[in-house]
Amino acid sequence: MANREELGIIRGARAGDAGCQLALGKLYLFGGASLPRSLPTALHWLNRAALQQQAEAWQLIGHHIPYEQARLSATAVLPWYELAWEAGVPPAGLVLAQLVFSNAAPVDAALRAKAQQALQQAARLGAPEAQRLLAMDDPLLPLLPVLADAAAKEAGAHLPSSAGSGWVAEAASLDQAWEEATPAVFLHHALPLARALLRSAPADAEAARAADWPVSSQQVTLLARCAALLPALGRHDPELHHCRELAAYGGDRQAQLSLGLWFARMDLSGERLAQGIAAVNFKRAIRWLTQAGEQGLADAWYALSRIYLKPEFSQRCVAEAQVYLERAADMGHCEAQRECGMYAWRMRRNDEQADVRAAYWLQKAALQGCNRSEAALARMVAPARRSDWAASILASLSREALASQPLLAARMELAELFGLNRAEALLLDVKMADRGHCLVVDIRASYGRSKRRLVLLRTAQERQALDRILRLFEDVDAGLHGIEGNYRQRLYRLKTWLPLAAAELLAA
Repeated sequence: MANREELGIIRGARAGDAGCQLALGKLYLFGGASLPRSLPTALHWLNRAALQQQAEAWQLIGHHIPYEQARLSATAVLPWYELAWEAGVPPAGLVLAQLVFSNAAPVDAALRAKAQQALQQAARLGAPEAQRLLAMDDPLLPLLPVLADAAAKEAGAHLPSSAGSGWVAEAASLDQAWEEATPAVFLHHALPLARALLRSAPADAEAARAADWPVSSQQVTLLARCAALLPALGRHDPELHHCRELAAYGGDRQAQLSLGLWFARMDLSGERLAQGIAAVNFKRAIRWLTQAGEQGLADAWYALSRIYLKPEFSQRCVAEAQVYLERAADMGHCEAQRECGMYAWRMRRNDEQADVRAAYWLQKAALQGCNRSEAALARMVAPARRSDWAASILASLSREALASQPLLAARMELAELFGLNRAEALLLDVKMADRGHCLVVDIRASYGRSKRRLVLLRTAQERQALDRILRLFEDVDAGLHGIEGNYRQRLYRLKTWLPLAAAELLAA
């Protein structure tokens, strides 16, 4: 609650007193004894004071109100940033340029030219956002003067404190440059800060861990982004590796993945690379890849599975490789899903249910566009052919006949959908057959001449139809002596249920 003095200022401001409006704006700008700091409220009262010729009000706006807040009322506050910049307030020039070039308010040619001058001045002073705007304004316009100044300052660049406002401002500008600018432009802005950070940092992740080196999330993001972009520009140097190591130490999962692959000297598919560490260090590679995998990177688990299959790895273990492969597959890694499917298919002689797992993983991979998985599925599972006999029966039945024998009608629909023959349609245990992604057609226990086979569920319509049929069989005894009887009884019921024309189709 405001104290007595602040209440008096609030009453005066509301009554239109310019001095009180200025004072109230300053209280909200910097925080009062009992009033919270609030930039939107501060801008409201400072704008009202500036409208009453209070010069200090527009100077404070130019100094302290950022673009993110100013753009919400651009037309009203644009004149104050122009006045503040002309009066020698440098931060006002950058906000003026941002408001003008983002088309937040209508401007004339003279003001646009003034904004261009303000932008160039801010860029010369080293403002990253101004440099980015200059680069985006005309991609063919080289930033040589600006970049030359930045390079000259780089040797003595001041590294903002991770807890101070410097890093917050830099991080906001770099975030926007990362999303909107080219890699080269981003690196021109980010490398001076990154290099200053590297000069004060430990030599590698091991040294950073031993020294308990403090690093902020903004610094980790800066290092990780530099490490991600430098290879794209053909840079493979100690500076890149230093950025990557410290970003990985700070917890960036992409940096951890890249560092693990670098120590293993391989790419994401497990192929050996010509470039990388001189002597492969699988121990360190496993540690970094495990950390990346635990943060949700499927590529890391897949890379670990490749390491454990390498013959040159002293702890080579096929079972361990399979564990990591299944983790990657569970997280959606397409190639891992394909390999899990093929591995399960090879194990089908030892495990009868392995073909179900094979179909599951290969369908997952095929849905991601893997042609090899689709081809493997075509070899493993014959495509379901429409059962003409079941379709003819269903077409000849009346609504009353279908309602009189709902279970038989459901079995005929199953036969039509999934290409079942007469024995399969009558004897299939529908609840046991459904595996979610496929239908296991296995009636060998009741019909010795049959063979076990799979039918894939390919469409949402098939899944919905099967779910509807399953609900009909929820309370039905699956045994041969249940409500449906044995095979002879079911066949007799089917023949007596059908009209003469349809019965001829079932004649033995």
